[in-house]
Amino acid sequence: MGALIICNLFHLVSNLTSGYQQPMTDSLPPCPECASVFTYQVDALFNCPECGCEWSTEAAAEDSAQVRDSVGNVLEDGDTVTVIKDLKLKGTSTVLKVGTKAPNIRLVDGDHDIDCKIPGVGQIALKSQFVKKVSS
Repeated sequence: MGALIICNLFHLVSNLTSGYQQPMTDSLPPCPECASVFTYQVDALFNCPECGCEWSTEAAAEDSAQVRDSVGNVLEDGDTVTVIKDLKLKGTSTVLKVGTKAPNIRLVDGDHDIDCKIPGVGQIALKSQFVKKVSS
């Protein structure tokens, strides 16, 4: 019994003196700003001791589920968007000009989060950061 206590004590001291750090718990999410694993929870908020960020799980879930355009408008399936800058299409010499409309968009998961059919061009995938929602 005494040898077990000495081994555990030696293991604890060696971890403290070697600079080894463990995350506080494995169930808490990492910081959304600096990706630190040393987060802790106070009431309903998560806190990051490294950058000082505070967030809640509800706010993170809402933000990740929404797709926003270049000015922050929430996009939905069926919206009409316009291109905000000239975009060269990969593999072709075609350029989408500023103001090109893409009606009836469909939101998808991935890097290019908008699927649409542009008249005269065809089926295309766009990033939401290069479009602006057209007011109805």
